This record gives sequence, structure tokens and C-alpha cells, in this order.
Amino acid sequence: MTPDHNDLWFLPLGGTGEIGMNLNLYGHDGQWLMVDCGVTFPKPGRLAADGTVHHQGEPPVQMADPAFIADRREQLAGLIITHAHEDHVGAVPYLWPLLQCPVYASRFTAEILRRKLAEFDLLHRVQIIVVETGDCRQIGPFNVQWLALTHSIPDPNALMIRTDIGNIFHSGDWKLDDHPLVGHGYSRKTFTDLAEEGVTAMVCDSTNATVAGHSVSEAALHEGLLSAVKAAEGRVIVACFGSNIARLHTLARIGRETGRYMGLLGRSLINMSGAARAAGLWDAADELINPSHLGYLPREEVLAVATGSQGEPRTALRRLAAGNHPDIELEAGDTVIFSARAIPGNEEAIEMLISKLRALGVAVVTAEDSIVPIHASGHPAQEELQAMYQWIQPNIAIPVHGEAEHMETHADIAKRWGVPRALVGRNGDLFMIRPVPGMRRQVAGTGRLGWKSGELVPVLPGIDHY
Repeated sequence: MTPDHNDLWFLPLGGTGEIGMNLNLYGHDGQWLMVDCGVTFPKPGRLAADGTVHHQGEPPVQMADPAFIADRREQLAGLIITHAHEDHVGAVPYLWPLLQCPVYASRFTAEILRRKLAEFDLLHRVQIIVVETGDCRQIGPFNVQWLALTHSIPDPNALMIRTDIGNIFHSGDWKLDDHPLVGHGYSRKTFTDLAEEGVTAMVCDSTNATVAGHSVSEAALHEGLLSAVKAAEGRVIVACFGSNIARLHTLARIGRETGRYMGLLGRSLINMSGAARAAGLWDAADELINPSHLGYLPREEVLAVATGSQGEPRTALRRLAAGNHPDIELEAGDTVIFSARAIPGNEEAIEMLISKLRALGVAVVTAEDSIVPIHASGHPAQEELQAMYQWIQPNIAIPVHGEAEHMETHADIAKRWGVPRALVGRNGDLFMIRPVPGMRRQVAGTGRLGWKSGELVPVLPGIDHY
């Protein structure tokens, strides 16, 4: 199955009909362009009394099976990574040997990718092409422009993919944050200019399509987090996503304001902060102390940021709750603040973790229980989706990055705001954008691969994934 010069196709192999492991293909004039290559993690299974999770032998890291494009890799013009979240970049070290194409990424994303590739001894084999916001690159028959949007990580980009028969706007993950604190912002004119040029189809994030209103700005979290830290008497541990460099800046400022020293617990947090420094995105005023020193400080002077907000095994917060972290031992009177919301499917693991913390006498503050915001989503709520459709005015809306409910609601929003046609499908469906809009169901085989014992293995079908 090869597109000819009259065809413009979209073919998702991962991330459509689910949240995670994004892998998208665009086809035109005999070639394919891949956008994103991410991982997912198995839905937490039965929790034992000791808090461990039983996955019934599933590989702990999973990704979309790229067999369709791996079998056609001579037609693969390149891979674009829109941003550095695991569900968009995490599978590159595992799958690149099957693809062997150039990889395009922004400065911060490229820094994260290099660190991942180095772990697999691939750093000097993969051609990484660093792009800046606003750049245009010709990649096979696709002319691609990187456009500034905001998200919960530095340097996210939307894409305008131009061909001689039609243009596609690919949003990536985004929100409209007028005060993102770190990295570039966005301009309304960027998107209204696209409308004047003409957008054939808009492929867009659906994660929060069921959420009314507008997402909270990162800048709005300072008050709530400062209040929570001030109210704490002992040590304070904040659990958040390590990729949110803006959140780390906010917490570092709060550390200075409350007389606490901030340290990072967890390899992903340390890697992300290091990448931010290398990419010039770390404020020199935000000093961190070595995590091994945290245990020697008076309790009221400790502000630690830890991985594990989703209750994941082997993360820093899980080890703190179990009492076996090498740097800090929690005591009654300490406080843990969850500056994150549960990803669907993780609720049970998080509740078990919170129960273990409370059993230690630790006070727990969650984003759901806080009166003022202490967490901001990185995805657009309904008002933001409405604004983007009004600005871009595409002929076709293609919701992705969500489960069925999210994508159906997204399609309704698009049609309500003037989009003539919405196509809702799932992984393996072929979205025909040109010459005649339509869909062919399950044209490409899909599935999952897992990384287990140093090799890729098929993940058996029939297991309940989210």
C-alpha cells in the first residue's frame, strides 16, 4: 500500500483511541513521514498488600508495533518528534533500528533524545536534525514548518505539513497558556495566518476534550503551592511530572521564599533538569542541592521534588513510602504534595500509595482536594479547542490522542464551530484526506511490542489496556 501523487493520507499506528504510545504516519507521493514515536506503560494490575503491582508477566515498557512502516522503511522520509514526553519520544531508542531514518527535533527534545540513545549505544548512529520554531524543512514530498504552542514541557511544537495537494495542521500536545514561565509562548496570528493559506485537515489532541472551560496557566500555581508548603511543619515532598520544568522553577522560587533547600529525587527528574540546563532553559537562580544532603538538613528546611506521582513501581515516592529510599526517611509530620492528577488507569496504584504514606503519619495534599490550583494540565479544554478551530478553520477535523469518549466529544466541538467534516477512527484506520475525504477501517495491522530482557517481544492481545 503506497500513496501516489494524488493521495494525502493519515495513518495512526498508536495513540488514536488510547492515551499513550503515539506513532503517526502521513503518506503522499510514494513516501511516508512519521510524527512521534512514544511508549506507554501497562495498566496497573492487582496490587499486593506490600504495594507491589502484578502485571502478569507484561513488559514494563510498551510501544506501538511499527511493522507496517518497518516493512516499507525505504519509503520513510523522516521522523519528527513534537516534544520530549515519553509517550512521544520514548520508543525511539527501541524502534529506530527498525526504521533507520533521520530524526527532527527541537533543541530541548533533541537533548532528551540524545541521553536516551546514549543508553542504547545509538547516539552516533542516529542522525538528529535540530530545528528551531518557525523553521521550514523539506522532508521528502512534505514541506514541514515548526510552530510555537505551549504545553507542560519546554519547546513543544505544532506542525504545518504542506504538500502540493493539501496542507495538514498537526497540533501535537498543546494548551493555550499566556504565561508558560519557561520556553516559547504562542501567537494567535500564527494560526489565523494558516487559515488564510488554507488547512485541509487538522489532526488534534483530544485528551481534555470532555473538560469544560480553559486550562489553568502554569503561572497560576504559585499561590497554591506556596500556601501548601508554608503550612507544612516537617519535610515537604512534592510529586510532579519530571518533564515540567516550569513547575520545577515555581517550586525552586517557593523554596527560596520559605527558606527551604530544594533537591530532586528520581533519575528522570535529574535528567530533565540537566537537559534544561544544556538547552539554556534553566534559571541560574534555581539552585539545587545534592539529594544525598537532604537527609542531614533540619526537617523544616527540606523541599524535595520526587518522581512517582502516578504510583509507579521503583520510583522515588514509592521508595519513600516503603521506607527504603537511600537519601530520606519520611517521618510523622512530614508532608507530601501531589502536584499532578491521575492518568486514567492509575487511580488504584495512587490510592494505595497515599494509604501507605498516611499510615506513616505523613500529611497528604492532592490536586483534587486543594481549594486553589496546585496542578495545571498540559492539554486543551473545550474553550481552547473552540478557539483553535475558529483560528485555523480546517476543512476536516481528525481527533487523536484520546480514548473514544474524548475523540467523539472533540469531533462534536469541531463541527459545532464550523468544521464541515470530522473523521473519528482508531489505530490502523486509513484517513484519506485527498483526493476524496474518507476512511478505510483497519488497513494496517496494529499491536504492541514490549521491551523485556533486552529485546522487543510481542505483547499478547486480549489484555485490558487503556
